[in-house]
Formats: sequence, C-alpha cells, structure tokens
Amino acid sequence: MSQKATKTWCFRLIPVLVFLISFVTYYCCYVILQSNGGTSKSLNSSKSLCGGWLTQKKWESLDFNISRRTQLFLKLEDFFWQEHLSKLALPYGIKGSELQLLKVLAVAANYQVPTHIENLECRTCVVIGNGFAIKNSSLGSIINKYDVVIRLNDAPVKGYEEDVGNKTTMRFFYPESASYNPGLHNEPSTLMVLVPFKQQDLRWLKEILYDEKRIRKGFWKPPPQIWLGDVSKIRVLDPHFLHQTAERLLRIPLYPKNKENPVHPTTGILAVFVALNYCDVVHIAGFGYPTSKTQRQPIHYYGYETMKSMKNSYHDVNHEAEALKRLEDLGAILYLHRHTYST
Repeated sequence: MSQKATKTWCFRLIPVLVFLISFVTYYCCYVILQSNGGTSKSLNSSKSLCGGWLTQKKWESLDFNISRRTQLFLKLEDFFWQEHLSKLALPYGIKGSELQLLKVLAVAANYQVPTHIENLECRTCVVIGNGFAIKNSSLGSIINKYDVVIRLNDAPVKGYEEDVGNKTTMRFFYPESASYNPGLHNEPSTLMVLVPFKQQDLRWLKEILYDEKRIRKGFWKPPPQIWLGDVSKIRVLDPHFLHQTAERLLRIPLYPKNKENPVHPTTGILAVFVALNYCDVVHIAGFGYPTSKTQRQPIHYYGYETMKSMKNSYHDVNHEAEALKRLEDLGAILYLHRHTYST
C-alpha cells in the first residue's frame, strides 16, 4: 500500500475513533453514576456531554421542539398581536383569561431569565421533586453545583440542606401550594414561577399585586391571603408547556369527556418537561411515590402526608412514573439516586 493511500485510510478512521472515545466516556460516566446510586462527586461528567454526539441523538430521539431560545414565561407584548390569541382555556391555554393576565403582567412585567444563565454555553439543570426518596441522600452539595436548580411548590429547604441543597434558581408553584413568605426557603434571586391551572389562580395573583379584596372561592385549599414575594421575581409560565406535557409526553386527553375529575400533569412532571426544553443536561432527584400498597409511608422528604392524601388527586402518578422511565431509558434524564417506579 502506498504512503498516500495509507494517509487517506488513516484520515477515514478519525471520525470512528472520535465516536468510540465519546461513547466510552459517556458509558464510563454513566456506570460510575449508577454504581454510586446515581450520585457524582462533580458535574464535570455532565458538562462533558453538552454539545456531544450523544446529546444530539438524545434530543432527536425525544422529537421535541427543542430550542435554546425557548421563551418560558408569558410577556405583556404577546397580547397585542392577533396571532398570539389562544384557542384553549386554562390550564392549556389563556382563552378567557386575557384581561386578568394583562393586569398581572402589567405589574409583573419581567419575563426574562437571568443573563448569566441565558448566556451559558451549556446549561446543566436539576429538578428536585418532593419525594421521600431524596431523604438521607446527602445530595445537597451536588445539587448546589448545577447551573439551574428547579424546586416545586412549598417544599422547604432550611433544615434539609444536606439532602436537597439550598440553591434555588426557579420555584414552580400555584396558589394552593404557595408559601406566604417565599424568602424563608428561597434565595433573593429565585424566580417564583406561577403555574396557572385555572382562572382563580390568576385572580389570586392579581388580587395580591393590586392589594384587592381576596376572594376565597374556587380553591381546593385556601391559598395565602398575604404573600410576601418580590414582584420583580414573579414569572408566569406559558401554558404551552403544560399543554405539551399532557399531549406529547404523557399522551393524555386534554379535556376528557365523561369524567368529573380530569387528569392534569403534576407540577413535577411539568418542571421536567420545561427543563428538557431549556437545558442541555437534565438530572432529577426526589421523584417517585411509594407503591399503592404502602399507604402509611410518607410521600415527601418533609412532613407526614401519606399516599392516602393522593386518593382524590387530579394526577395519575403511575402514568407519570412510566413517562419518567421512558425518558430515563432514552437517556434524556438521569436520576441522582436509586429509585423505584410506582405500581
């Protein structure tokens, strides 16, 4: 074989070698994470996945409309254009809620994510569920290293830092799950992201912002009548994400017929879907409920609620567990601890 032919043959091998090295690196990192119960001493392994061949294949396999310029939150100017009018009502659209939203967004007009996050070449994100599985995990210091930490509802941080960390970039909530003083368990920079499931949720926020008379009807649990959140940190999540979580990820009917209690996605599975649309690396912790036979085991890492509290829930936790398993099998998400799926 001539020297020229040998060089040509060698050049053809380079892409194969790059692929093999990438694959081996990813596999070794994954094995190490799994062998340690999903934990890792640093996030260097997750950052190394950004922009790589495997990350691209992961997003392709999901077939989501992924864009690094994804707009997460509603903004005031959207309502001045005819093409932005929604055809669906809450929780999957804004039809019928436009006037309340205009008033809310006129005060809470900031819809941006902090520039230092927007400009990241690679966004590593972790979604912290409220499940009992994270208790005694000692994941706190690892969780604090992610670029974006998303928490849910009124889950406490103080007193649980060793397991859940104390960094919070965004907290997804709705009125019934709001803490009257967000400053107790969040950082001053935390974005408080309202997930509006119904018109009353927007009405509650409007009444808070304008200091109007509080109307208590329409809630399954009394929301705070006084809310001490920082107005500049309030965001309203675009209902598009809940719509896509239900339709594309969970594949459940949006407005089922012949059902008194429709099934809606939980705040947790919604946050995972948002992270998949916004982040380059998505890890999760604190997800999973006890089996239906285990009625007395606590379902949260805090408090004493058990599976009995989920009896009349608007959520199908087993169906969501199956969706999370699909995402894990695809390599789209990675658990930070050992876990089981509800049955």
